[in-house]
Amino acid sequence: MGGRTVPVMAKTQTRPSHRCTECGWTTVRWVGRCGECQAWGSVVEVGAPRLAEVKAATPTRRATRIKDVDADAAARVRTGVGELDRVLGDGLVPGAVVLLAGEPGVGKSTLLLEVAAQWAKVGRTTLYVTGEESAAQVRLRAGRTDALADDLFLAAETDLGTVLGHVEEVRPSLLVVDSVQTIGTAEADGSPGGVTQIREVTAALVRVAKQRGMAVIIIGHVTKDGSIAGPRLLEHLVDVVLAFEGDRHSGFRLIRATKNRFGPADEVGCFEMGEDGIVEVSDPSGLFTSRHEEPVPGTCVTVTMEGRRPLLAELQALAGKSPLQVPRRTMHGVDSGRLAMVLAVLERRARVRLHDSDVYVSTVGGARVVDPSADLAAAVAVASSALDVRLTQRCVAIGEVGLAGELRRVPGLERRLAEAARLGFTEAVIPSDARQSEQISMSRHGLLIHAVPTVADALDRLGIRRAPGRPAADR
Repeated sequence: MGGRTVPVMAKTQTRPSHRCTECGWTTVRWVGRCGECQAWGSVVEVGAPRLAEVKAATPTRRATRIKDVDADAAARVRTGVGELDRVLGDGLVPGAVVLLAGEPGVGKSTLLLEVAAQWAKVGRTTLYVTGEESAAQVRLRAGRTDALADDLFLAAETDLGTVLGHVEEVRPSLLVVDSVQTIGTAEADGSPGGVTQIREVTAALVRVAKQRGMAVIIIGHVTKDGSIAGPRLLEHLVDVVLAFEGDRHSGFRLIRATKNRFGPADEVGCFEMGEDGIVEVSDPSGLFTSRHEEPVPGTCVTVTMEGRRPLLAELQALAGKSPLQVPRRTMHGVDSGRLAMVLAVLERRARVRLHDSDVYVSTVGGARVVDPSADLAAAVAVASSALDVRLTQRCVAIGEVGLAGELRRVPGLERRLAEAARLGFTEAVIPSDARQSEQISMSRHGLLIHAVPTVADALDRLGIRRAPGRPAADR
């Protein structure tokens, strides 16, 4: 019996044609959301040739011994804004590309317009490119903030090719782009602000910066969760990433380096936004403390570390009998999770009754305190308010609180104590070594030091739990 042979078709393997710019996940077709990292709009078509198809090319410039490279070509140049220079590592490196990101209205454009003006006032050519405002609007702000200079050039453009044409014509030593999300090019797919456009625009600016030895500062937007908008590759392309932080209801601004190829990545700069523009704050500790004619319950001062800079911060607390079945826990400027832990430790380890009390905790001056060393100050402030005990105004509390009620040592303790002494404080409560069972007192930096092992001991040493009158458990 003859049968007909059915041909079996070979299975062809389809190559991935699209790749996620965030995590590298590949797929054979375009999708709106990455199947690996769940990022939206990050999947793009792969157009690069395979490695086996790339042929070696003759280099246009021979490799140089590292000892023969001129180090003076990368000498730092100060911008004229001291706090920014501090964060950058004492100035801008020629050819460096800096990304400054921050929330809308925080003052990014105002700060960089001031930087551009200070750079140009000493005779260095500067080009400020704005894609969000007209030239007249930028000129109006420059007149209000005294940011006018003869060598400061202004261009309102949104096309990358035209921006590069302005660079060829003006030949600046500093280029400011406000912002990268508004600049686009016809050579890339998508609209300005998209993943592909941002990547191509940033790559082009990096290339021209390295070729001309021109410093470039780019303003970037952030998403609603505070991360930099655009592909993650954007942060890898640039040399320095700066985060500009601040509460729109407060004039204080903080600039923080999260990446710096030419300097420290843990430094911060302080500014204050006013009617006449942005002003440097070289000694910001006074902004986060208040002055009282007499000591009041519920206040305690601590010393936090912002980068390598010690800053004083005052925490205020208010605790009172709650009419609600579930008492309120409201905080501003402090981490809610850490504060909940501190309240639990006070209740269980220090026997301070709080389960039926509303507790409100806030910082002074709009400061954002995330340093764990502020745990002890928060505990002291809450206990002081709950037990209605006044503390001396010249005392600081520094220490991280553990779940067992112990106080853990914090880094940079010597610098914190020196800063407190410089500002006129006379006493400090700090953690002692776990091996020491007895409380000790010593004089350091002109301070009377109270080294204690636990939160309960700290409250006893400050006279909170052992205040005259009823014991703490009955107050």
